[in-house]
Amino acid sequence: MKKIILSLIATLFLITSTLADTYVRGYYKSNGTYVQPHYRSSPNSTTSDNWSTYGNTNPYTGERGTRKSCGSSLLNC
Repeated sequence: MKKIILSLIATLFLITSTLADTYVRGYYKSNGTYVQPHYRSSPNSTTSDNWSTYGNTNPYTGERGTRKSCGSSLLNC
C-alpha cells in the first residue's frame, strides 16, 4: 500500500512540475535576431521560483540561476 501511495505522489509531482513549464516558440526580435524555441517557467507574481534566480537550476539546460531574488513579490524589486 505504501508503494502505491508513494508512486501516486511521485506521479502527481512530475505532472505538476511539467504543467508549470511554458514552451516558447522561436521568434525574431525587432533587430532581426532569431530567438530559438525554448522552455521557461510559467509567469507568476514571484521572482523566487524562476530558473534564473540564484539557488535554482534550469531542468532543461542544467544552468544555475545567477539573479538575486527580490523576495516573494515583484513589488519588492
